[in-house]
Amino acid sequence: MRLLHGLAKIHASFDDPNLVSRAGLVPVMALAQRAGLAVLAGEHVAIAGRCGVNAHLKVPCLVAGMVAGADSIDDMDLLRHGAMPALFGGIRAPSTLGSFLRSFSWGNARQAEKVSRLLLAELAGRTALLPGKDVVAFVDIDSMQKRVYGRKKQGAAFGHTKIGGKSLLVRGLNALAATISTPLAAPVIAATRLRGGNAGSARGAASFATESVSTARATGCAGTLVVRADSAFYSAGFTGAVRRAGAFFSVTVRIDPKVKAAIAAIPQTAWTPIRYPRAIWDDQLRAWVSDAEVAEAEYTAFTSKKGQAITARLIVRRVKDLNRTAARDQGELFPVWRYHAVFTDSPFATIQAEEHHRDHAQVEQVFADWTGGPLAHLPSGSFPANAAWLACAAISHNLLRAAGSLASLAYAKARGATLRRDLIDVAARTARHGRGQITLHLPEGWHREQDWMTLFEAACGPPAHAA
Repeated sequence: MRLLHGLAKIHASFDDPNLVSRAGLVPVMALAQRAGLAVLAGEHVAIAGRCGVNAHLKVPCLVAGMVAGADSIDDMDLLRHGAMPALFGGIRAPSTLGSFLRSFSWGNARQAEKVSRLLLAELAGRTALLPGKDVVAFVDIDSMQKRVYGRKKQGAAFGHTKIGGKSLLVRGLNALAATISTPLAAPVIAATRLRGGNAGSARGAASFATESVSTARATGCAGTLVVRADSAFYSAGFTGAVRRAGAFFSVTVRIDPKVKAAIAAIPQTAWTPIRYPRAIWDDQLRAWVSDAEVAEAEYTAFTSKKGQAITARLIVRRVKDLNRTAARDQGELFPVWRYHAVFTDSPFATIQAEEHHRDHAQVEQVFADWTGGPLAHLPSGSFPANAAWLACAAISHNLLRAAGSLASLAYAKARGATLRRDLIDVAARTARHGRGQITLHLPEGWHREQDWMTLFEAACGPPAHAA
């Protein structure tokens, strides 16, 4: 590709008041409006102080900026260009939004989290956000240590995180999140909670699990519901809370002496090869030949906690530990195994339950999506302001997911960056005609025209009739 004109003959100026750079905000915010984002924010976010007024306008502003790619308070200025004021009312300056966030108390941040949960239930009822939710759904709970650099960040402290497979101490804030997914749907964010950087992963996890299960039920997850978590959440309080909430648990187990003894008691005949990355199908044996095998045993955990012991299934996956330093022609005297155990009461068969638990890793993709979007920074020095920012980031994630599900099946599982590139960051020229009519003229030949129009018609067209 080359320029068709001489460089000296090319000119540029920012002077067209009828252009917008992110026309995709129109259908996305129309969807938010129909789901009641402004109404929910106005009803539930009650902030004392003159900078905390008009939550019904400012919360949607923050969410719209995040949907469009803002990852800091200053980036919210992207809402104030060209014909944006002709498309949206109530747009606020970044300084105003920053003052609004700094007006939040911890209780107000919890109110914003409630708005996020209620909006998710509305979105799930209006779009095919979680197909198959009435059969089986999964709630994944995990935490992320978000690095911060400002010396005056409230709550910042050193906590453990993994970078490049190594456990490191990182100064930051700890974000606890729960996602809801189905075998047919990408994860949406059910609940969030910001904590100090030195908070243990399981702090407050029991109440958080109860809250997440309640949100999942509110979205229509009426079938089997399994709450998955890693070994940091392996505790009597967490698993008991999941059971009391009416869901099943599936938690990675720390390999302590008691668990080692339970694994050693499993007979060799009980191990079943599974389809693993290096597995090979043997036509003669009609089975997988694999370096990974699965077995299960009954196990009673938390016996040291009076009245809190839980008996369930211990599902163990063992993988051959290959000696990479041995000589090439040196044979194996006996196999050495690495063990990974899961404590669960799920109703699935052994191999299926173990495979389902491995899918818990998809929550890391949500964190990566967040980090590449609105959670690239925790922008304020105020801890409650950052907690509110986290709640708004969850709302923006769910809105993008809902918009993608309306656009096409492919976009229902696309990354947030892909949705912004193809559906949000589309330039358009506005034209007024008739009485209060406005038309968006988008680029001819846009490679995602059909998907964009499908989203636009679903979000801005007449409401669908209830079945």
